[in-house]
Amino acid sequence: MTRNFYYALGRPFSPLYSTAMRLREYLYQKGIFKSTPFAVPVISVGNLTLGGTGKTPMVQYLARLLQENGYRPAIISRGYGGATKERINIVSDGKEIFLNADYVGDEPRMLAETLPGVPVLTGIVRKLPAAEAVKMGADMLLLDDGFQHMAIRRDLDIVLFNTDKLAGNSRVFPGGDLREPINALKRCHIFVLTGTDEQNQERAENFKAVLKKKFPDKPVFFSRNRPAGLILQKTGGEKIPVQPQELADQQCFAFCGIARPEGFSQTLKKLNIEPTALRALPDHFAYTAKTVRRLIAEARQAGATCFLCTEKDLVKLRNIDLKLPLYGVVMEARPDKELNHLILQHKSF
Repeated sequence: MTRNFYYALGRPFSPLYSTAMRLREYLYQKGIFKSTPFAVPVISVGNLTLGGTGKTPMVQYLARLLQENGYRPAIISRGYGGATKERINIVSDGKEIFLNADYVGDEPRMLAETLPGVPVLTGIVRKLPAAEAVKMGADMLLLDDGFQHMAIRRDLDIVLFNTDKLAGNSRVFPGGDLREPINALKRCHIFVLTGTDEQNQERAENFKAVLKKKFPDKPVFFSRNRPAGLILQKTGGEKIPVQPQELADQQCFAFCGIARPEGFSQTLKKLNIEPTALRALPDHFAYTAKTVRRLIAEARQAGATCFLCTEKDLVKLRNIDLKLPLYGVVMEARPDKELNHLILQHKSF
């Protein structure tokens, strides 16, 4: 069954969901639902569409930008895919990592591993870990996937669109790709079109024109999500940087548990890596012993000499022996430099 088939089935219910989301927004605007303010600036990074838009690389980029400019940012996440139901989870205090991906989710663990000095906290009620982060000394909060989370008042709302997907079929879930109606974008302050490159630049420019026509007061930036290199992960979690050419003579069995596996496939092409096979798994996939055995069997059948996955998958495989070398692709966001200036010069900072 294709995604379009399920969207067709869900289309009659889209108006109901859309109305519910509009009502929710209205209740927050009128103060009936409370939005908690914080004494430190809050930046939200989110999206209007379902699926991956490159939020995690953007959050990484912003955290490093803020660090380099003297701020003490902390990242607040919902912790999707994690088993914990605790109200406050300190994944990292910036010095030490305390919780694994199975417990708090793959993205928070990955952010903790890649951002030394930046506390990462999760919780279902995000204002609670946000308050804890401020107590820990954070002077800036980054909300990961925060656009729909209106329970925290924010100073800057950044909404991302993947350039290849854009707004999808422009219908609201369950009949389409949108989490909310298009008009919800009036809440945001900045648009960023991610994954732009030479092949889709014209598409990005056309969508930018559409956004500027509908929301003329909101700046639109482009961001390239590019591979920054590869890492070899040993069983136990030790990571060793390697160059892509080191895989030139390898037969790689690729797999990923992300929202847009086609994006991973495109990244491998940019690295000139042609895998023997690519196994796409659901987003935030939990790697069970059964799944690992299946991957090993499929890799052997394909004649693979190594495994290759995303950095987000690596954090869930720290203590798993896949019988073959395991490599991960490191991605980084490269937004327009004008975005840096706009953020650092924001009136609230």
